[in-house]
Amino acid sequence: MNTGGAALLARIDGPPPPVPPEVVNRDAAGRVTIRAIGLDRGILLDGRLNEQVYETVPPITEFVQQSPDEGAPATEKTEAWIMFDQTNIYVSGRIWDSGPPSEWVANEMRRDSAQLRQSDTFAVMFDTFYDHRNGVSFFTNPLGALGDFQITNEGNPNSDWNPVWNVRTGRFDGGWTVVMEIPFKSLRYRPGRSQIWGVQLRRNIRRKNEWGHVTRIPISAANSPSGFGGIFRVSEAATLTGLQVPAASKNIEIKPYGIGGVTTDVSAGLRNASDGDFGVDLRYGVTQNLTADFTYNTDFAQVEADEQQVNLTRFSLFFPEKLEFFLEGRGIFSFAQGGSGRRGPRGRGGGRGGGETPTVFFSRRIGLEGGEIVRILGGARVTGKVGPLDVGALSIQTDESLVAGTESTNFTVFRVKRDILRRSNAGGIFTNRSVSRVGEGTSQTYGIDGTFSFFDSVNAVTYFAQTRTPGVAENDKSYQAQIAYDGDRYGLTLNHLVVEDDFTPEVGFVRRENFRLTSASGRFSPRPQAFELVRQFIFEGGIDYFTTADERLLETRTRKFRFDTELENSDRFGVSLTNNYELLVDPFEMSDGVTLPVGGYGFTNAEVSFAFGAQRRASGNLSFTAGDFWSGDIKTLAYSSARISVVDQFSIEPAVSFNWVGLPEGSFNTNLASARFNITFTPRMFFSGLLQYNSGDDTWSNNLRLRWEWDPGSELFVVYTEDRDTDPFVPDHFSELRNRGFVIKMTRLFRF
Repeated sequence: MNTGGAALLARIDGPPPPVPPEVVNRDAAGRVTIRAIGLDRGILLDGRLNEQVYETVPPITEFVQQSPDEGAPATEKTEAWIMFDQTNIYVSGRIWDSGPPSEWVANEMRRDSAQLRQSDTFAVMFDTFYDHRNGVSFFTNPLGALGDFQITNEGNPNSDWNPVWNVRTGRFDGGWTVVMEIPFKSLRYRPGRSQIWGVQLRRNIRRKNEWGHVTRIPISAANSPSGFGGIFRVSEAATLTGLQVPAASKNIEIKPYGIGGVTTDVSAGLRNASDGDFGVDLRYGVTQNLTADFTYNTDFAQVEADEQQVNLTRFSLFFPEKLEFFLEGRGIFSFAQGGSGRRGPRGRGGGRGGGETPTVFFSRRIGLEGGEIVRILGGARVTGKVGPLDVGALSIQTDESLVAGTESTNFTVFRVKRDILRRSNAGGIFTNRSVSRVGEGTSQTYGIDGTFSFFDSVNAVTYFAQTRTPGVAENDKSYQAQIAYDGDRYGLTLNHLVVEDDFTPEVGFVRRENFRLTSASGRFSPRPQAFELVRQFIFEGGIDYFTTADERLLETRTRKFRFDTELENSDRFGVSLTNNYELLVDPFEMSDGVTLPVGGYGFTNAEVSFAFGAQRRASGNLSFTAGDFWSGDIKTLAYSSARISVVDQFSIEPAVSFNWVGLPEGSFNTNLASARFNITFTPRMFFSGLLQYNSGDDTWSNNLRLRWEWDPGSELFVVYTEDRDTDPFVPDHFSELRNRGFVIKMTRLFRF
């Protein structure tokens, strides 16, 4: 055994390592230790499993169901092997399936797509620091698609993490096979040649709506419709021993790009203007577990356009970040955000937005101002571990912009977290904007937060944050305390959140200002044995009580009850009833020519919905809402989260929303329609188009993208975008061009 081997073995949280030739050891508590197999030479990446090692080394078997029957043996056999050489770690599997291939769910090859998680999949998760809370996961389906994501604090999945790795699949009489090849250069881990990691293996049989793992995972642990499943529960993973990693290399990655294109912007008087540019990203491994990223003349021309939304509220819409440089390290920068949970407690919001909780650091504030793009000159980011601390630091410099009305500005963020107890952490964050948009000078945000997880299902989140903006001396704080019990059968959430009137994180996002929210929700979700077609009933009710933070004046009250039925085939049926009260202290312009006067409004509406399981060839959520709305009434018909798989390589994702609003102050209709179509040629090459129509501003737009990863980590993008007015009163036209662009961008990855 290598020096330090005894100390390593003492750290094992589970049974002792298996004695060769065995590769798995299980104890009475259900904990598992797995032995990795060292190879003199690598595995041939052909997906066939023809090498001698598969005959001489016993496989990892005996997968355990998480759902539908927690703790029961998986209904289909899975055999897996974990091996390594001096360059890569290999994960192979022989995936037995008693059903014919025509019944397998495998109709997606796009990397990291939501639909890919709804296929039959085989996945591995590595906890490379063996801290029982963070990890990276790789997965595929019978078509050989690539899927990967990071896990931070047993949740917060980051699917935009795209490391260099490869996979091949094959078929045999009785199932399918898989071989994953993951370079050690694509992973971070502790110093030292001998390693102990956490590891989880997962098998998803989608037609049965069955999830199985190599260790027992509680059914309440992150078994969500998102498709990530209980692989989030890093603390319940097996232990991987016997791993010998290569000596640390320079670990330098250089990724230059070149871009050229033609642009038309009618409002700016620009017609078919050609342009070209170049830039570079550099990644350097400062230590084995600390990485620095640098970017110069950053360009995001290949980024897909935002999906438009209908807004009938008084508050801002949240659009997610899509820029690759900011997405890759977002987990470390998340603030006041706990683990995934089976059903996220209301009001959490956290780092990804969409709730009432402010987002203290929102990277979309960088490079975008008032809807106008601001050029990013360059910047740097450092992420990783320093001793017991997770650290993240970011500094980005943007150019001045006459169109957006901004000066050249520096954005700085520093984040630090420390793991405490077994599944909890505490930390702090600091952000700085060198040129405030509120007044003369700089602006800062300071915050401390803690996320705490106890037992299987008790989670708490708390934070305190304060901003410093020019001319503001008080009412600049925000804080929250939230506790949730999120078991499978019962759930309870209590939350108190305050956002003061002048809390202004200028590198963050605040959907609603000046409020004090007190909320409570409860859930009862039995799994009936008497109904063969029903997997679970869900009864849920809650109340949100908003007062103004300064005068404690009741501003919003929402009482909601919902009943859902989840069927065994993963279809869902739901009905809900919502009672609202809203107080307007200022007139509210809901639509052009329709303004609601000051006063109190009480209204109640109901919704009925049916969601077809995402594994179907045609899926989606169909809903109808009707009832009172402010001073009048509303009817909404929507079809969302939809997908139609025409063939395995071609799919269409339509979405429509029709809103008929009738008020004494005026009536109007707001309609939104979009369609995304995807043509996948190989797992590394696809063509995607997003077509959108919005009646609210009479616009029609399209965004067409070809993405080809011509070499692992190196890509070619061809993008065409167009935005048109669709005013029917335009003489002799149905539409009129607003702007148009065509670009070609190529990147090349060099690794040292």
